[in-house]
Amino acid sequence: MPTLRFLVFALVAVLTGLSGCEKPAQVRNVVFIISDDHAADVTGAYGNEIVRTPHIDALAAEGVLFDRAFANAPMCSASRQSLMTGKYPHAAGVTLLRTSFPEEQVTLAEHLGEHGFKTGQIGKAHYNNSLPHGFAYRVTRADHNAYVDELSASEIPDVPARPVWRPFRDDARIWLNADMLPGGQYDRHSIGTFYARKAADFIAANTSDPFFLVVGFHEPHSPFNFPVEYAGKYDPANMPLPQGSDEDDRWVPAIFRDLTEADRRGIIASYYTSVEYMDKNTGIVLDALAANNLMDETLVVYLGDHGYLLNDHLRFEKHMMWEPAIRSPFVMRAGNRFEPGRITDALSELVDLVPTVLDVLELPPMEGLQGESLLPVLAGDAETHKGYVFAEFLADNKAMVRTDTWKYIFTSGKRDLGQGYATGLPPSGLLHRLYNLEDDPDEQHDVAGRPENEVVLQAMQQLMLTHFKETHPNVAEFPAGLSVDEALTWFCEPPDIGANLDAM
Repeated sequence: MPTLRFLVFALVAVLTGLSGCEKPAQVRNVVFIISDDHAADVTGAYGNEIVRTPHIDALAAEGVLFDRAFANAPMCSASRQSLMTGKYPHAAGVTLLRTSFPEEQVTLAEHLGEHGFKTGQIGKAHYNNSLPHGFAYRVTRADHNAYVDELSASEIPDVPARPVWRPFRDDARIWLNADMLPGGQYDRHSIGTFYARKAADFIAANTSDPFFLVVGFHEPHSPFNFPVEYAGKYDPANMPLPQGSDEDDRWVPAIFRDLTEADRRGIIASYYTSVEYMDKNTGIVLDALAANNLMDETLVVYLGDHGYLLNDHLRFEKHMMWEPAIRSPFVMRAGNRFEPGRITDALSELVDLVPTVLDVLELPPMEGLQGESLLPVLAGDAETHKGYVFAEFLADNKAMVRTDTWKYIFTSGKRDLGQGYATGLPPSGLLHRLYNLEDDPDEQHDVAGRPENEVVLQAMQQLMLTHFKETHPNVAEFPAGLSVDEALTWFCEPPDIGANLDAM
């Protein structure tokens, strides 16, 4: 349910005449604000009454909130390059964490640059290379490191701070910040604030030209960074703590099994704190647009690159196809173009973002787009968008299709879970999982083996196969005569195996 604050913002928007009575402003700028590992449900506008996210909530109250938006991969690099190209990860050329984003892939920045837009990217991009990919102006973590190196000793707070982030080398409670320690910097010097101020500078410097700006905050990705002023904002005793189910035991990574309840609550409290800090920096970007009188002519998109599991299914990561991991916060505002405060449950995907932007700007499409424009939903001309959404995590040879009612997950189960999340158990082998999301919204009961669901299971398998065949770049090499299991196994092999995996 929407929070009281969200409803107040929506009422204010209507009373101030933003409901469509005015002539729609011409949209000429685009700003993406992308958070990292942000679970949609840890946002006030999505119904969370504990976390404080007033700036994202206000954006939602002035725009359109997508309640069922899904990333196309529960992993940073694959999701980000997919949403920037309008292609599914296997077509965008990145399905593995360290794959170098191919130079030949055309991004939205390159396309808009060809149409006269100034382009800037600030913060996380996860290209795994140093190519600009269409962005003429870039600010990275290295720029913040250089800034911090110039600070005097008096500007470094003398307080306990979390240690250097060493995932999988230290105990999980340490690199997931169970002790709720700040990052060791004052807010004014911390990395998210640095990025937000650089974004504000870019906006102020480009008021006369159309621009495309992407601001990629690292938060709330582990170790759930926040500055010293934010320490102690959330009491771990007040944190929600999902309990999981018996089915989850088979899939719990070994690194999480020894976490105590106190550890888990502390981790979640750190996460909530990092989300609040990220929201504050989102506000700096939005305030810069308002201060330069650009809000009415700018398409602002807030999204997470995917979600995150906060003890959901007894783990702390993404990389899975359960709803909290693959569902993304997704809010769009374009001046007074769209009815404010509207919440849509239309199934949508992040791959739909690029065609939507081009439709709003009334620019020609990019070649090879696989997403579908959300403009009819944004404009209120349609209540539905897609019949299903798709995601893949090919590091574990896994893919998903989800409809209104059903979710089907396939994995070839060739190996134990990768990227440090091994269970320590033998590989599962071929698995077909099916969840009835109406009866089982928490996805605790796999019903693929029930005889009454055989027809549904087969239909979902064919839906996944059809999707792969229509979007996969190597479909011409698809062998004839394969069984369903063999065909899905073939498509769930990463096409970027052998690509440049060394560049970071």
